[in-house]
Amino acid sequence: MTKLTKNNLFKVYDSKPETPMDKTTRVVRQMVDEETEQRQAKNSRLRNARLEREANTSPETTVTPARKTRPSRAVSK
Repeated sequence: MTKLTKNNLFKVYDSKPETPMDKTTRVVRQMVDEETEQRQAKNSRLRNARLEREANTSPETTVTPARKTRPSRAVSK
């Protein structure tokens, strides 16, 4: 009986060649991931710029004007 080792105990299966659909899927996922990274970098850059701008400006108190009320309409019967 032969001595069992990791190399002869388990069969090694060759992976299937990549199909055109698998290749397309891989490329599209890579493109989407790159776009996501770029979008997140842009959002964080803009968020930091906005927070810095808000920190440097003095807080402004805005007074909202009182709402005007309409005269009630009489319902005629």
